[in-house]
Amino acid sequence: MARITYIEHGGTEHHVDVPNGLSVMDGAKRFTIPGIDGDCGGACACATCHVYVDPMWRDRLPPIEELEEAMLDFAFDVTADSRLSCQIKVDDSVDGLIVRTPARQY
Repeated sequence: MARITYIEHGGTEHHVDVPNGLSVMDGAKRFTIPGIDGDCGGACACATCHVYVDPMWRDRLPPIEELEEAMLDFAFDVTADSRLSCQIKVDDSVDGLIVRTPARQY
C-alpha cells in the first residue's frame, strides 16, 4: 500500500492509502477525488486522468511510454510534469507520491 497525496487544482489535499496493484487513477476513483475523471477506465485512451506529478517525483517514476505521451496531446495545459494517472501503477516504490489535478480535463 502506498500513501498518495492528491491535490485538487484549488489546493484541497487528499491523503489516501491506495492498495498495491491499482493505478493512481484507480485510487482517485475509489476515494472519489475530484478532478480525475478516467472516462476510459484506465485504457490510456482518453486523457481525462491527466495529473501533474510533483517535480521531486518526476524522475522516480517509470519513464513515460509512447502511447501515454501520444494521449497527452489530448489533455489541456500539458507540462513536463504531466502524466496520465492510469499509467502510474501503485506499489511500495510510489509511497509518498504527490499529484496535482489540472484546472480542467478534456
